[in-house]
Amino acid sequence: MKAMILAAGKGTRVRPITYEIPKPLIPIFQKPVMEFLLELLREHGFDQIMVNVSHLADRIEDYFRDGQRFGVQIAYSFEGRIVDDGKLVGEALGSAGGLRRIQDFNPFFDETFVVLCGDALIDLDLTAAVKWHKEKGAIATIVTKSVPKEVVSSYGVVVTDLSDRIVAFQEKPSVEEALSTQINTGIYIFEPEVIDFIPPGIEYDLGSQLFPKLVEKGAPFYAVNMDFEWVDIGKVPDYWHAIRAILLREIKNVEIPGIEVKPGIYTGLNVAVNWDKVEITGPVYIGGMTKIDDGAKIIGPSMIGPNCRICSGATVDNSIIFDYSRLGSGVRLENKLVFGRYCVDKTGASIDMKAAALDWLINDTRKTPNFEETQEHQAIFSLLNNGTGSGE
Repeated sequence: MKAMILAAGKGTRVRPITYEIPKPLIPIFQKPVMEFLLELLREHGFDQIMVNVSHLADRIEDYFRDGQRFGVQIAYSFEGRIVDDGKLVGEALGSAGGLRRIQDFNPFFDETFVVLCGDALIDLDLTAAVKWHKEKGAIATIVTKSVPKEVVSSYGVVVTDLSDRIVAFQEKPSVEEALSTQINTGIYIFEPEVIDFIPPGIEYDLGSQLFPKLVEKGAPFYAVNMDFEWVDIGKVPDYWHAIRAILLREIKNVEIPGIEVKPGIYTGLNVAVNWDKVEITGPVYIGGMTKIDDGAKIIGPSMIGPNCRICSGATVDNSIIFDYSRLGSGVRLENKLVFGRYCVDKTGASIDMKAAALDWLINDTRKTPNFEETQEHQAIFSLLNNGTGSGE
C-alpha cells in the first residue's frame, strides 16, 4: 500500500534545531522522528512511501536512502531548484501542492493512501482507521483526537455533524469559541480523486485551502476520532515536553536506549563518570562517550547527548543537551535546551552563545580550548556570580 510523508517544511517553529537538522531528522534519543513513522507504516502494510523534501533535502535522502534497511521503498519529490554553484534552494509547494506535483509527474496514488506529517510520534491503528474511511465511502478522512477543552486554543479544531462529516474548521479558537474538542493530528486518509481538487503548479496547503474547499463543495469528507498516543514536536516546547515524557515513561512506544546502570539512570557506551563523586537523580539519559567530571550535578528528567562534557561544578536540571556540547565549570542549566551554539528555554526563546560572547560557558567539545583564556573566563564567571555558580 502507498503513503506519503510530508517533509518539505523549514521547521521555523523548531529553530534553532532546524537550522542544521530538517524536522524529519530531529532525534528522539538519537533516532529520527521520521524513522518511527516508517516503522508504523510498515507495521500496517504501507511499504511504498513517497516523501516530499525541500529544506535540507539532501540530509533526509542521505539518511533514509531508498528505504531498504527500514523494510520499505522510498522515493523523493524535491521541491525547489538548483543554482549555478550547485547549491539546492528549497521552494516548498505546500502540503497539498507537493501531493499534486507527485501525481502530475506520474500518477502514483492509484488507491487509498495515507498522508502523515513528518514531525510527530504516533501510535495509531492505521489499519482500523483506513477500514473506517472505506466503510464511510469517504474521499478524505482526518484522524482526530479529543483533548481537554482548556487546551483547544493550541490546536486546529475539527467540527463535525452527528454522522462524523466535517462541517467546519477552527484554527486555535479560544476556549469559549471552540465548537469541538476534536483536533487535527496531521494524519490523513485520501482517495486519489481528492487530488483533482488541488490546483496544479502552485503552492497550496491541505489545512487552510484544500480542506475548506472540500467542505464547500460538499465532498464526502469525514473525521474519525480515535484514542491513541500522539506527540507533536512541531515547536521547541513540544520537543522539550516529548523528551521529558519519554524519560518519565509517559510515552509507551518509545524506549529509553542504553543500559540502566542505576535506577532511572541510562547510559550509552563508554560513558566516563565516577559515580561516587557526582550527584545524579533520575530519570536521566547520558549518551555514549560523554564525560561527567567529578562534582557535576544532574537532575532529571534530563537528557545529555553523546560526546558531551559536563565540567566540575556544572548543574544540569530538567534540561536537554545535544551532541558535542561542553558545559563549563559552574554553569547551571535549568529548564533549558542546548543545541550547538544556542541555549533555548522551554518557551522557545534562544540565546546565541557565540554572538553574546558567552561561548566560553557553553561550547563544542571538539573545539580545543585555550587554557589561559579558559582560566580567565572561569575566574570572571565566579566573580560575576559571587561564587554561586548560577549563570546560564
